[in-house]
Amino acid sequence: MATGCLSVATVPDFAGLTDYSGERYHTGSWPQQDVYLAGKRVAVIGTGSSGVQVITTIAPEVGTLHVFQRTPAFSVPARNHALTAEDNLGAYADRDGYLLSRQTQLRTGLGDLFVGDDVLAIGATPGKALDEASRQEALQARYLHGGGHFIFAYADLVVDREMNEVAADYLRDRIEEIVEDPDTARWLMPTDNPVGTKRICCDTGYYEVFNQPNVTLVDTRANPIERITTNGLRAGGTDYEFDVIIFATGYDAMTGALARIDIRGRDGRALSEEWRDGPLTYLGLAVSGFPSLFMITGPQSPSVLSNMVASIEQHVDWISACLSSAGTDGTIEAKPEAQAQWVAQTEEVAAATLFPTTASWYMGANVPGKPRNFMAYVGGMGPYREICDSVARSGYERFSVNTVP
Repeated sequence: MATGCLSVATVPDFAGLTDYSGERYHTGSWPQQDVYLAGKRVAVIGTGSSGVQVITTIAPEVGTLHVFQRTPAFSVPARNHALTAEDNLGAYADRDGYLLSRQTQLRTGLGDLFVGDDVLAIGATPGKALDEASRQEALQARYLHGGGHFIFAYADLVVDREMNEVAADYLRDRIEEIVEDPDTARWLMPTDNPVGTKRICCDTGYYEVFNQPNVTLVDTRANPIERITTNGLRAGGTDYEFDVIIFATGYDAMTGALARIDIRGRDGRALSEEWRDGPLTYLGLAVSGFPSLFMITGPQSPSVLSNMVASIEQHVDWISACLSSAGTDGTIEAKPEAQAQWVAQTEEVAAATLFPTTASWYMGANVPGKPRNFMAYVGGMGPYREICDSVARSGYERFSVNTVP
């Protein structure tokens, strides 16, 4: 199953959703043809990662833009830049060095590698071991460098609430510096979720957008969306008219695509029923009772908390070797006790961090009725890879191989 972790778009069950007569899009299922928004009255619902990106992209061209935000997300500058010819050719100039660095990359915590980048080296030190000036220096270095690795400015940022709040205050100060209207700035500041426990966003001028005269932020906690209307939507008792509504309302993450397929295992057992209280896997790769069913970056693997390309490569290589070991005339599946141990280990590692304290899509909290479980392995890609390799070296002793008559 290579169905993807974020491949099933979700739209809240707003009243009147089918009544709307204008253009309607979802960031997760954008049409192939061009979408012309110049001069139009546009609403964007949602300010997660894709919401941040679409808002920043379309704000300069639309007539008016209303951003409907329920929960603000922390966002840091991406600092993207054009690659030079020298950048692009660098990997080929030292091919052996590049291949060696790729092998190193696959054994890091996130599956990322910043060769020779001293800006990121301080991340190995706990914030509590630093004085306040050094903590601020670490945060500033990451912020200026750009990208989601801000959350690893020091080693305990995602496990110690006090140290996390230092980072949160730093980012809230940056928002206050950028956004001119004090009320808008306040609404954009997350206050009830630690930094990184919702997917941290990376932007190119996101907060600056709210200084444009054609952009309005609507706080849907104070002014909830009541219904979609024929010409727009009603929120907090106010009717708004739009030519276009863009839903940036996220995904049924990790398990959503798998749940939409009627996967049956031994004795006709349905995967959706096995997972009614949350996913049960071994290594995020296999499911006990479902012979020869494997998942690429499935739930309870590092998946969305890692470099996805590196994680996919690792899973493809491992599954290929595992299937070869089973032979062409047999099936292979995880033993029940191995699965139970892995589920417990995944939960234990997550519980040592701040991730489970936030109602996020990592927890399934964005889908009504979905069980609340932290669905990724937070122990890191390098340690996870070592676990997978040890299973292979043992001759897959935590799997059962059954010969087909």
